[in-house]
Amino acid sequence: MHQGRPPYPHVHQISVSDGGVPKRPVFDARVTAGGVAGDRQRNLKVHGGPDRAVCVYSLEIIDRLQDEGHPIQPGFSGENLTLAGLDWGLVQPGVRLMVGPDVELEVTSYTVPCSHNARWFHDGDYQRISQKTHPGWSRVYARVLKEGVVRPGDRVDVKRAVSNQRSVFDPD
Repeated sequence: MHQGRPPYPHVHQISVSDGGVPKRPVFDARVTAGGVAGDRQRNLKVHGGPDRAVCVYSLEIIDRLQDEGHPIQPGFSGENLTLAGLDWGLVQPGVRLMVGPDVELEVTSYTVPCSHNARWFHDGDYQRISQKTHPGWSRVYARVLKEGVVRPGDRVDVKRAVSNQRSVFDPD
């Protein structure tokens, strides 16, 4: 664990752009059914929309990619929320993420890597973050079930997308 990180799963960084990558960090953001305020996608055929309103990634996966020599940073691959301290294997389509006191997301799909991300990989192999070729290394898309404001440090809990909403994550 890096120094200065809360000892619980949390939002590490919120990132937005006026289209394209890298997305740059912001201090907080309103998350709505339409996505993260201040963020825009260039190609709405493959990005954005209600089922792809928020792109989410793992800080620990980014750290592991950096350990492999890739010059990737939080926000560079287009994610809006970089989360830390989660078991990323639990973050898959169908689960819900409770982010901070207000926001609830439902993971809808794994993202398909884009060639615009090639520059973040020392060998240009942006497929390094493809769920098909490297399961567990992909970003995910989510729809917004409950809107609100998110901030770095906000707690994140993972819950099953079933009627009883039993937690698959024990926060303590």
